[in-house]
Amino acid sequence: MKSTRKYATVFDLNGVPRFSQAFPLALQHVVAMIVGCVTPAIVISGVANLNAGDTVIFVQAALFIAAISTLLQLFPIGGRVGAGLPVIMGVSFAYLPSMQAIAGSYSIAAIFGAQLIGGIVAVFVGLFVKKLRILFPPLITGTVVFTIGLSLYPTAVKYMAGGESSPTYGSWQNWLVALITLAVVIALNHFAKGFLKLSSILIGMIVGYIIAACFGMVDLSSIGEAGIFQIPRPLYFGMEFEPSAIVTMVLLFVINSVQAIGDFSATTAGGLDREPTDKELSGGIVGYGITNIFGSFFGGLPTATFSQNVGIVATTKVVNRMVLGLSAIIILLAGFLPKFSALLTTIPQCVLGGATISVFASIAMTGIKLVATQPLSYRNTAIVGLAVALGMGITQCPEALAAFPEWVTTVFGKSPVVVTTLTAILLNVILPKDKKA
Repeated sequence: MKSTRKYATVFDLNGVPRFSQAFPLALQHVVAMIVGCVTPAIVISGVANLNAGDTVIFVQAALFIAAISTLLQLFPIGGRVGAGLPVIMGVSFAYLPSMQAIAGSYSIAAIFGAQLIGGIVAVFVGLFVKKLRILFPPLITGTVVFTIGLSLYPTAVKYMAGGESSPTYGSWQNWLVALITLAVVIALNHFAKGFLKLSSILIGMIVGYIIAACFGMVDLSSIGEAGIFQIPRPLYFGMEFEPSAIVTMVLLFVINSVQAIGDFSATTAGGLDREPTDKELSGGIVGYGITNIFGSFFGGLPTATFSQNVGIVATTKVVNRMVLGLSAIIILLAGFLPKFSALLTTIPQCVLGGATISVFASIAMTGIKLVATQPLSYRNTAIVGLAVALGMGITQCPEALAAFPEWVTTVFGKSPVVVTTLTAILLNVILPKDKKA
């Protein structure tokens, strides 16, 4: 007998579509986000000098928390926790410069302690988002995002050269692999269409990985040592509360909570042809805060909406929550498989650098686009220029703060985000507004 069940189309927000239609579309989202999701964990594990086994657990946690965070945003709890919008969540690059500083100065446990407090603050931002938005117009958020992109460039270049800890750091082989990886990513981004364009970073990394293997740069021993199935372990990396780390992360959580409004708006405008409601925005930010609190206990780094997946939704108009929910289930299953996580940790640093420098460039350009939505008047350019100059300048010569207590250097001298944010907010409040023509 033929089934009389009615299926929803993939263009409907609600309902269950056919699995044959949903699965390839879900896989497309997974391919687009999975490399970006695990890269921050791999970078931080290198800064913290984690062994191969702990790095695998770290990567597992990144996938696990990304999946849980996505499911909560897709299917809200109680109507107040989660947006109910078609978004994919993953570990955010926006926190990477500050997390590198915290991991280098203290430990990974200090990141999770600061993340816990940051998540609590994000919940309050979600509850009072209307009143707080006034402090973070596009000029301010754009300046901060631009600075984050700029501060990530040295990380990418060091990775392209093979990683500072590598005995072959700066060798021609590392640069060759990195540049070939970057060339493939650029070519697919600008000359390919559809699936090839959306999966440009993944394909670039596969090509780079194969070439690196030919040079003997790939060590597969960690895959054999990894287990077959493992559930993420609560508090495996511990939790510490360092005041300077907390200040840095709280500022980032506030900024990214406000910036999430832009991603939710882009999703609804591109996929649903409307603006998000206040309830959806508040629920989305509250959900973002709660999943980051949850993530701090399970070793999952801070998450945020992934712009490339927002782009897929806007391009394809596939907004069905079950399709994206299936993506989250695939990511969740991957998080339970240590061998898969171990495979991701075998990617040579030169390949990661070649693939991610374009991502960091796009972060900086996103910041410029946000800034450019405001008139580039003398006042506005002064705010952006001074904030970026102080933030980047102090970070590049932290010894300028040597006469101050150590916590001052940690808060203001390790990552440009804090100085840039505070400077931009203060100048925006103090400087006289431009007169309307």
